[in-house]
Parts: sequence; C-alpha cells; structure tokens
Amino acid sequence: MIIKDKKLTGRHKRMQHFKDMHARAGLNLVSLMDIFTILVFFLLVNTSAQQLPSHKDIKLPTSVSLKTPKETLVITISQNSIVVAGHKITDLKTVLGTSTPIITSLVNELNYQTDKHRNFRKDTGKIHQVTIMGDQNIPYRILKKVLASCRQANYNNISFAAYQKKKGHING
Repeated sequence: MIIKDKKLTGRHKRMQHFKDMHARAGLNLVSLMDIFTILVFFLLVNTSAQQLPSHKDIKLPTSVSLKTPKETLVITISQNSIVVAGHKITDLKTVLGTSTPIITSLVNELNYQTDKHRNFRKDTGKIHQVTIMGDQNIPYRILKKVLASCRQANYNNISFAAYQKKKGHING
C-alpha cells in the first residue's frame, strides 16, 4: 500500500517495488505435473523390453520361448548382406563365393567391437554375447560361416532372434 501523503525514501521505494514484483509471481503446477506424467509414461514404455532393430527385408522365424532377450551385439543377415551394429560388413554373394569356413571381415569387425567396448574385453573373462537376426530363408552354409566367425572372435554366447509365438500356437 502506497501512502501518497508522505514522500517515500529510496529504501521504501525499493521495498515497495520488490513487493509489487513478487506479489504477482506464481508457479503453474498443473502444466508441470502434465509434463512429468508424460515423461513417466514415456520412460515406462521405452524401458520395458529390448527392441531389436526392424528391417523390411528380413522375415524372422518364429519360436516359443519364455526368456526375454538380453541386450547384446546384433548381427543382421538379410538376403543381400551381413550387418554388425548398423555397419555393413559384406555381401552374401561374396560370402557364398569363398570356400573359407569363416568370414574374415566379420571376425575383424567383432574383434573391433570387442576392443571398442571395454566390458566385453577378452582379459576380463566375461563371455562375449551376440544375437544373430537372420532372415528365415538364408542358406544354412551362410549361417554356418557366421557361427564359425563368431567362435573365431571368441563370441561364445550366441542367440538367435525370432518372433515369439503365443503359447497355444506351437504347431501353427
């Protein structure tokens, strides 16, 4: 409340200005609560399960399994190429054209990934884990070479990605 009869000193003017400025300030908690609610739902949905990368040119086989997959290094085998962690390694025509039992470029990439991620290093004694996400129609000799290359690079814990069938549809 400003007294008009008296002349205000500089200090009184500053104090009155401070009161006027902070009397109008407020915090809208409704908007803040909306933002945090959306954030919580977003985090719940995106951290519930591991999502393998989806590829249009790969049709995964189906399987019945109760175990959930762990996050590992992903090797993708399409009808045309082999991809490790998003990087194209080689073409399938090149792999089919060689008679060697391993794929050298795949072994080199797996060794690079081992050196890149210190928690997978050989000297720690941890088992190297890899998930193979391959088209259901790839030739077995390709899969055999990929498995031999994984073993060559000391990736001993190998999983195969598949679509999960419902429990009652085993024969369908």
